[in-house]
Amino acid sequence: MNKDQVKGTVEKGKGDANETVGRATGNTKQEVKGDIQRAAGQARKNLGDIKEAANKPR
Repeated sequence: MNKDQVKGTVEKGKGDANETVGRATGNTKQEVKGDIQRAAGQARKNLGDIKEAANKPR
C-alpha cells in the first residue's frame, strides 16, 4: 500500500464523517463538503491503486 492509497482512504473517511454530520444536522453545506471530500479521497486512492499496479513485477 502506497502513500496515495493511505491518504485517499483517510480523506474518504473524513468525507464520509462530514457528510453524515451534515445530513444529521441539516447542514447542506457540510454535507456537500463531505461528498466532495469523499470523491477526492476515492480519486486519490484510485491513483494509488494505479501506481501500485504499475510497479508490480509481471
